[in-house]
Amino acid sequence: MNIEKLKLKEDRDRKKHWKKWGPYLTDRQWGTVREDYSPDGSAWENVTHDDARSKAYRWGEEGIGGICDHKQKLCFAWAFWNGKDPMLKERFFGLTGNQGNHGEDVKELYYYLDSSPTHSYMKMLYKYPQAEFPYKSLLEENARRSKKDPEFEIIDTGVFDENAYYDIFLEYAKHDVEDIVCKATIHNRGKEDQELWVIPTLWFRKNWFTGQESYMPRFTKEENNTVGAFLPKSGNYTFSFSEEPELVFCDNETNRERLYNIENQKKYLKDAVNDYVIHGDKKHLNPNAVGTKASAIYKITIPAESSKTVTVRMAHEKSAGGLDSADEVIENRKKDCDDFYAELQGRVRDKEMVNIQRQAFGGMMWTKQFYYYNVERWLEGDPGRYVPPKERKKGRNTHWRHLQNYDIISMPDKWEYPWYAAWDLAFHCIPLARLDPDFAKDQLILLLNDWYMHPNGQIPAYEWNFGDVNPPVHAWAVLRVFQIDLKYNGKPDYDFLERAFHKLIQNFTWWVNQKDSEGKNIFEGGFLGLDNISVFDRSNPEKFSGRLEQADATSWMAMFALNMLRISLDLSNHNKVYQHTATKFIEHFLYIAGAMANIKGDSISLWDEQDKFFYDILHMDGQEPEMMKVKSIVGIIPMFAVEPIREEMFENLPEFKKRLDFFLKEKPKLAALVSSWIEPGKNKRRLFSLLRGQKMKSILNKLLDEKEFLSPYGIRSLSKYHEKNPYSVNLNGVEHSIKYTPGESDTVMFGGNSNWRGPIWFPINFLIIESLKKFNFYYGGNFAIEYPTGSGKHMTLDMVAKELSLRLIKIFKQDKDGKRAVYGLNERFRNDPHFKDYILFYEYFNGDTGEGLGASHQTGWTGLVAELIHKIYKEEETVHDPFTLFRI
Repeated sequence: MNIEKLKLKEDRDRKKHWKKWGPYLTDRQWGTVREDYSPDGSAWENVTHDDARSKAYRWGEEGIGGICDHKQKLCFAWAFWNGKDPMLKERFFGLTGNQGNHGEDVKELYYYLDSSPTHSYMKMLYKYPQAEFPYKSLLEENARRSKKDPEFEIIDTGVFDENAYYDIFLEYAKHDVEDIVCKATIHNRGKEDQELWVIPTLWFRKNWFTGQESYMPRFTKEENNTVGAFLPKSGNYTFSFSEEPELVFCDNETNRERLYNIENQKKYLKDAVNDYVIHGDKKHLNPNAVGTKASAIYKITIPAESSKTVTVRMAHEKSAGGLDSADEVIENRKKDCDDFYAELQGRVRDKEMVNIQRQAFGGMMWTKQFYYYNVERWLEGDPGRYVPPKERKKGRNTHWRHLQNYDIISMPDKWEYPWYAAWDLAFHCIPLARLDPDFAKDQLILLLNDWYMHPNGQIPAYEWNFGDVNPPVHAWAVLRVFQIDLKYNGKPDYDFLERAFHKLIQNFTWWVNQKDSEGKNIFEGGFLGLDNISVFDRSNPEKFSGRLEQADATSWMAMFALNMLRISLDLSNHNKVYQHTATKFIEHFLYIAGAMANIKGDSISLWDEQDKFFYDILHMDGQEPEMMKVKSIVGIIPMFAVEPIREEMFENLPEFKKRLDFFLKEKPKLAALVSSWIEPGKNKRRLFSLLRGQKMKSILNKLLDEKEFLSPYGIRSLSKYHEKNPYSVNLNGVEHSIKYTPGESDTVMFGGNSNWRGPIWFPINFLIIESLKKFNFYYGGNFAIEYPTGSGKHMTLDMVAKELSLRLIKIFKQDKDGKRAVYGLNERFRNDPHFKDYILFYEYFNGDTGEGLGASHQTGWTGLVAELIHKIYKEEETVHDPFTLFRI
């Protein structure tokens, strides 16, 4: 067992809390719902980027490449100044949802390069211009551009031309749990010597005014370039700084005069270091060298094409090694990290794939965040403090008063989405489980806890609207993580599976009670995370005096039922009582399948026999039901409801088998709908699926058609057929249409930042690949499909799954000319040795070119590329049963 794995075991066994410190600062706290105390809920405008340097936050802290403890009491991050900017570079800049022509967007270049699971070694890169940061041009040019124009990025401003920028590598290495070396290595890439201010900064999250803490923590100046930190509950820390920086102190307090034009209650303020460095103004610095915020100011000259370093060492007790051994600590921890990944990536022979996978894993580790949000306190205000506006009592999240979040959570993107999202998190946990299965299991349980999950059984969606509805993929993730953990630890964690299962039953019941309005097993989930996938707002069909029966919502529920069936069967190995829940969920699945084929006995089906595809159905008052014939992934999601199960599982569960045989005998029409239960497949497997052979072939023919869904880089979210054949429908005298749009959305519908009309999304592609493999477990080599459609070439389903995986990986992989599709036509990213090997993991990708779009650090679900790489090499180099391989 390598050293990193030993540390994970020590952490799991609670011998040493190796994960106490980590990259738990967010990249953006300003503009979040938590910090919004406006009457109208305009979170983006309530606390802006310009406000941030002067505003002491209530619910969390932000910084560049920062770390903090797991309760975010004590924080550390880096700030810089090139001598030209109007403010210190203490946080990443980006446009708000209302400023960007395609919604919110970070306008910086930074890369999360590496991290071990315990964060004993971490590394990231920030690219900082030597010219004045182009705040103004980024704002003005993006404001000028329309929805039909591309976003204007920082690379387009010219500030990186002539290599006039700094590459700042930030590294962290733990000698012990709370003995951490922090190092900045700054490379001047330009051809002239440059001065740079490097300002490592310490501060305490402000919680002394909430009534939760009765003490005031403090920093003090000590001897030998050292700052002491005191927390009564944690004891003393020391921060030792290399060379001889100027040490300055202030408090983490709001500058009310600057923000609100009212008198300051405190003398030493949060923005004091900024004002001192930029303007030479010392009036808000504490001359007594004490405070709740402290900075070390380095003014260094870096020769052209050379580098310099700044090192800080934090220790709970004074480190015996001090700064003299700092480089040795970094090298040792880097070796431990390399050893860990060498074992994990041992089968991956392609160096390009090794690089992609490791950066994907690194990004997933870096995007952990301390997330704090007590909704009742947010609604009511803190005792003795400013009372929130009365409008809040009827506004956002008022039905979620029970919700109390105070945890380390995997974020989709710590700048664009610095809040957890339910279905994103489920996908995150699959690659996370390869690194740290305990963390993945904890994440899945987290959202099922009583203080997260609503008393009615709903899982919270995201902070903008906890009551929104995401696809019910949590059970799928629980099952997959259980299987990965079984492989990792060699024994099944039934405690985890059982605990999750009982809470998932509540969530399943919520879906049945709340989203099946007529009790007919056809579900209306609304957006379901797919935003503008339809011609109109699926979350509000009542605007058209109607209701929508959704092919995807219904199929997600069929998938949910099969996931719960499989969990029940796995738990039956542990306790035969779970045979009865297995019966419950197989019956749910069969009734859903029957309803999709004949809704409420009205001879209305979600399957269109003419097009051989699934569609939503709109019911409007006084009119005949209308099928929404949009060829989108809505019609592909029925593929996901598939589960091949070995015959011997049933032989060991006689009560379940007896009930199943009786049910199938009594309901032969339902049995006939869900593939072939009677005929065993490969290795005596039985198949539960919404798709019998012909329906599956019909869907796959469209899925694998390059004129429809199949892109060189994966599966599109909308068929390319609609590029020349937009779908239109007239609703109450208003014409609504949908057209294939491969990249950013060109409409303002549904918030203006919805992009499901053509782009490639990793989570949907990943589930398509999983489903193909599951079908292959049943059919084996006896089922082949034309790939691509019309080519005359046929492949088995597992070969198609591999081909789709390679198309997705190709987005990031260099081609023979050194080009990565993810970066489009940008020559700098393609050829520059200081750019070309660093990967950004975007939110989604152009359906024709593979170019990355949306959030640029969405290693959350785009990190699934790491799992695709893992599977390709795992399956190639083993002779074991592929079913077992895929399941675990």
